[in-house]
Amino acid sequence: MFKNLLTAVFIIFFKCSFSQTYTLSSEAKISVITVAPGSSLNDAFGHNAIRIKDPVKNLDISFDYGRFDFDAPNFYLNFARGKLNYSIGASNYYDFLKFYKWQNRTVEEQVLNLTQKQKQKLYDYLVNNYQPKNRNYLYDFFYDNCATKIKDVLNQSTSNAILFNPPKDFKPQTFRSLIQDKLDWNSWGSLGIDIALGSVIDRNATAEEHMFLPAYIHTFFDHATFKDNDTAVVGQSILAYKQTNQPKSNYFLINPIVVFGLIGLFILIITYKNYKRNQRSKWLDLALFSITGIIGLVILLLWFATDHKATHQNYNLLWACALNLVVIGQLLRQTPKNWFIKYLKFLVIMLCLLTLHWIIGVQVFAFGLIPLLIALSIRYLYLITYYTNRVNSQ
Repeated sequence: MFKNLLTAVFIIFFKCSFSQTYTLSSEAKISVITVAPGSSLNDAFGHNAIRIKDPVKNLDISFDYGRFDFDAPNFYLNFARGKLNYSIGASNYYDFLKFYKWQNRTVEEQVLNLTQKQKQKLYDYLVNNYQPKNRNYLYDFFYDNCATKIKDVLNQSTSNAILFNPPKDFKPQTFRSLIQDKLDWNSWGSLGIDIALGSVIDRNATAEEHMFLPAYIHTFFDHATFKDNDTAVVGQSILAYKQTNQPKSNYFLINPIVVFGLIGLFILIITYKNYKRNQRSKWLDLALFSITGIIGLVILLLWFATDHKATHQNYNLLWACALNLVVIGQLLRQTPKNWFIKYLKFLVIMLCLLTLHWIIGVQVFAFGLIPLLIALSIRYLYLITYYTNRVNSQ
């Protein structure tokens, strides 16, 4: 019982230390922490935090804006709708570091050249933000996340005194390429992102917009200066932990190119057999129209029924047409209506437009889909020929 009481007192003490405001001593140091990407999709882009260290006050706390609760009411629904709340979290810095060492992720620290007034203002801001009534914020992957919050908090506490200079070798990239740089192009995560996110992320991000990624927080702080005196914002850089080598997973047999390549080959084989026998595999067409229609419906919902900005203007609808669900009944007929043949021609034109959009850079599509898109094109062309012959023979 006495042990449990001590534990409870210890927890209460730590919670109070995170939410209690101190007057920082002249020995206090404030740092930006950058954690390298992890092995899973949800941590593939890295993480950032702010460290407050004051040996005189016995303080060593890390604040970060990457907390969320899987058990929160309607978590998955809110995530899908773009209404997911993230929150600021606080922890003992060495517990924070220990966790990322356990995950074998590189951790870098940049000690900032802030004035005593700026340090105190930043610390007070974080403590106030950590109060339960202030903790939550509406998450946005590109514009309001664990990385952008670091920049915003520093701007707030320094009255926008920092100039974030791009490095000399800086080359603007699109939001999509910035994301894909952190992913294996032939992974399911990469495929899902390219299907779900629209052409709005295919524009070049401004230099400061690159800072939605933790790695660019580190890069831009490295080159940041104060506007009034042109001195460097970062006074010292520390490598807190270096990732050790780890073997890469080999998913050769289940990556998108292989899976969709096999699916595409299967569609082509069935189509060839249908052609030789002058028949149609109804089950295949029902499956293709159902699956592409459902994917198209989801894309439409992400575009028009959610608050996600990055899902707008998604031209994956050119191959995943939601109208396929509406016209699917025509596939059950031996001879469809004449307008259905025109609709099939429309689907072929849509696939041609997709290729044009890709070539001229309106939107970049998932490379893993290429075998499926080729197979769909050939299947639609076969259906046009098949149905046209049936109509003409009547």
